[in-house]
Amino acid sequence: MASVHRLDRPHAAPGRVTFSRAELRILLDEYSRRVAAGEWRDYAIDYRPDRAAFSMFRHTAECPLYTVEKIIGRDAKAMWRLLRGRERLRQGRNLPDILTAIERRPRLVTLF
Repeated sequence: MASVHRLDRPHAAPGRVTFSRAELRILLDEYSRRVAAGEWRDYAIDYRPDRAAFSMFRHTAECPLYTVEKIIGRDAKAMWRLLRGRERLRQGRNLPDILTAIERRPRLVTLF
C-alpha cells in the first residue's frame, strides 16, 4: 500500500537537528571545490534527533573521509565538529573555521 508524504512542510520535525540553507551552502561550496579538484566524489546527509551530519567520500563504497556534525547544546546554540573517521579534528561554534582544518592535498607544479 502506498503512503502519502507532504513535501510542502516549511519546517523540520520538532526536536530534530537540521542544516539551515546558509549552512548547506557553505558545506556544498566546499564540497563542489573538492569535486572540481578531483578529491571527493560523493556526499551524504544524515539527520538524527540529536545531530545532523554531512559526510564527504572519495568513493561511494568507502567510509567517509570527513564528517561535519552539527549538535545543538543545552544553550540552543550549534556546536560543530569535524571528524576524520573517529578522530575529532576540530570543534567549535563557527562552521567556516571548522572547515579550514581539512588539509589540502599537495599539487604537482611543473616549472618551464
